[in-house]
Amino acid sequence: MGSFDNVVFGKKKFANILEEIYDNQTNKSNQIAGLISELKPLVKDIGDATLIVPLIKDYLEIGVRNDEQLIKMATIVQRVVNNSGSDESLGITDEEKDQLMAELDKLNANFSGDTKQEK
Repeated sequence: MGSFDNVVFGKKKFANILEEIYDNQTNKSNQIAGLISELKPLVKDIGDATLIVPLIKDYLEIGVRNDEQLIKMATIVQRVVNNSGSDESLGITDEEKDQLMAELDKLNANFSGDTKQEK
């Protein structure tokens, strides 16, 4: 389990990244549960439900996308840690690097879109 103590960047260890993923997931789960419990009393009829349920769905999807990105980052870090003695720079193939760059582009596009919507 020594690879969990490897410093990835700054003072951040791989174990810290995994802990952050877990904490984010737990916090999001609690936030969504709280949001749903607050919205339940507002649903009096089918019209109310058609307005409120899509909001809940959007919150769930945003949480899932964020978690997926964190998990992908952890996977990359784990490969780097496991292949640190290897000749390959990141322990991934060129195809995987291209996929990673595509995912980063998607993340940047989603992040830019989410921050514009929040304003």
